[in-house]
Amino acid sequence: MAQFYGTGRRKKSIARVYLTPGTGKITVNKRDIEDYFGLETLKVVVRQPLAATETLDKFDVTVMVHGGGFTGQAGAIRHGIARALCKADGEFRPTLKKAGYLTRDPRMKERKKYGLKAARRAPQFSKR
Repeated sequence: MAQFYGTGRRKKSIARVYLTPGTGKITVNKRDIEDYFGLETLKVVVRQPLAATETLDKFDVTVMVHGGGFTGQAGAIRHGIARALCKADGEFRPTLKKAGYLTRDPRMKERKKYGLKAARRAPQFSKR
């Protein structure tokens, strides 16, 4: 049986995505996507690569994701699904690339600097 793998990352989240030919069932950390993500927008984000390639009902998606918050995890899953779809069929690549689903989002948390309270937040200034 054919199985396609893709690793997706965003912020601190890492998603391991497996695509198998099926009916369109999406499982995240052994839970249904409806149970895992509360917000409808996050479910839409996860399904974007499948919708762009018109394969919503052709693949079952199994995901193991850890790290970060729900938004970062949804972005990581989207990235992983897009990469796995490229392995499943190379003709999907231009569509996914044009939509921007294959690009790893480079935005990360900025490190805290010494002398400051956070990355850019300085201690309160007082003249006296």
